[in-house]
Amino acid sequence: MPEQLRSVTFEGVGKSYANSVRAVDSVSLEIAGGSFVALVGASGSGKSTLLKMVNRLIDPSEGRVLIDGAPVDAGPAHLLRRRIGYVFQNVGLFPHLTVGENVAIGLRLAGGGAPDARVAELMRLVDLPEAMIARMPDALSGGQRQRVGVARALATGPKLLLMDEPFGALDPVTRDALGAAIRALHAQMALTTLLVTHDMAEALLLADRILVMDAGRIVGDATPRDLLAGKGGATADALVAVPRDQAQRLAALAR
Repeated sequence: MPEQLRSVTFEGVGKSYANSVRAVDSVSLEIAGGSFVALVGASGSGKSTLLKMVNRLIDPSEGRVLIDGAPVDAGPAHLLRRRIGYVFQNVGLFPHLTVGENVAIGLRLAGGGAPDARVAELMRLVDLPEAMIARMPDALSGGQRQRVGVARALATGPKLLLMDEPFGALDPVTRDALGAAIRALHAQMALTTLLVTHDMAEALLLADRILVMDAGRIVGDATPRDLLAGKGGATADALVAVPRDQAQRLAALAR
């Protein structure tokens, strides 16, 4: 039977550090299985901290995180992470391994081996030629390396994909193409996707639901349409104003 969609629940989650910094403050919300949710906010708003609590890269100071109703700390962290895809800005490919070996590493750690057919399938999935399987990471462009990172994250067939500023280091054309590819994969593979981004335009174009964070709290929770209509609150309005103003200035130049 196919694995079911993954829901994610935060119950009174908070994170404080020794220097009294409150990174996440009393967050409670549920993310439905199969949804594409973007976490947006200024730097230091707590969005990456909240995301990393899902796969236990950061443990909350209070509250709990659940996947499909089960606490994420109910078992060993490494087993939890095998069921979650994780993509981040700096990719983190192993420079001494080939592209194929990087893609297959999750399969090997899970003890399932790494059949060539599966690696080739994943390369096609992220629109990379199979000829790249034997290449080293330093022979790839930034966009190609990020696609390899996505293939690696999806290798074990997770239903939950976490993405932490995955396009931040890419040029605008590559960034837009990869965003469209991720959205297509989300639908094709029936994923639950959580995307952290500081780019409101990116969030509006890719997500079904946008969570706006400020000072560790969720201060806006709305669909892209409602955010554009000014229904997301003051912080969300300020973030939406940037791409809206840019669009108006571009339209004025085209007249």
